[in-house]
Amino acid sequence: MPFRIVELSSARNPLLQNIRLSAARGRPTDDGLFVIEGPHLLQEIIRSTWQLETLLFTPEAFQAWEPYARERCLETVIVPARTFSSLAATETTQGVMALARPRLWQWPDFHARSALVVVLDGVQDPGNAGTIIRSAEAFGATGVVLLEQSARLSNSKLMRASAGSLFRVPVRDAVPPSEFLSRAREFTWSLAALNPTGDVAVSRFSFNNSCALIVGSEGRGVSPDLLACSSSVTIPTSRVESLNAATACSIALYEASCQRREYESV
Repeated sequence: MPFRIVELSSARNPLLQNIRLSAARGRPTDDGLFVIEGPHLLQEIIRSTWQLETLLFTPEAFQAWEPYARERCLETVIVPARTFSSLAATETTQGVMALARPRLWQWPDFHARSALVVVLDGVQDPGNAGTIIRSAEAFGATGVVLLEQSARLSNSKLMRASAGSLFRVPVRDAVPPSEFLSRAREFTWSLAALNPTGDVAVSRFSFNNSCALIVGSEGRGVSPDLLACSSSVTIPTSRVESLNAATACSIALYEASCQRREYESV
C-alpha cells in the first residue's frame, strides 16, 4: 500500500470523534483499536508485536516521525495542534498519537514455562494496574490477568503507568473469575492471594512451581470466592494495616523472583 497522508482539521470528523470518545472513556475505538498517546509509548509499541494501523501528528511533531511513517507505509493523519489537543486524554500533548490493534494472547501463552501469573481482582485504579504490569515484567512474571471490575487495558493512564510493559507481557482483561479458576485448575497453578490478615508470610510461600499471585482492590481486597481456593499470603508491616495494591504486589513479585533465581541455581 502506498504511503498516504491525510490532513484533517475539523473536530467533527468521524475518525477524530471516534478517537476523542475512545480516549475519554478509556475504551477501544469502534474498530477495536487502542489509542496510544505520546512518543515514548509509540517507540515502545514499534518494538512490540502489536499492529500499528494509523499514526496521527501535529504538523510540528510529524517532521521527526515522517521517515518512519514513509518506511512502514502507515496511514498518517495530520491534525492542527488545537484540534489535536482536544483528542488526547492527557492535559498536555506532545502531538503524537497512534491507533494500534493489540495482540490477542491465548491462555497457553501464560503457561509457556513455569507460570508466574499476576491476577488483578477488582483493581480499578489504572495507575496501580499499569504499575503492576510493569512490575510483572521486571520480576519475570509470565503474564497478567485483569478480572472483571478491574481497570481496562485501553485506559491511557494504565498504558502510561505500564511504561511499555503492556506491549510485551501476555495480558488479558475483563476475564470472568470463573474462567480464570477453570484455567488455573487446567494448568494446575497454585494460588496465592495477598491479604493483610493472611496466615502465611510471603517469604514462606513457595513460588517455585507454577502459580498465580492474586491482588485485590485496596477497598475490599481479594474476593471471597478467590480467597476460598487460595493460600492467604501476607506481607508483614509495622504501624500500617495494609499497603498500596501496586506496592504490595511488587514486593511479592520481588520475593517470587528471588526464590526462583535461587531455585534455578541449585
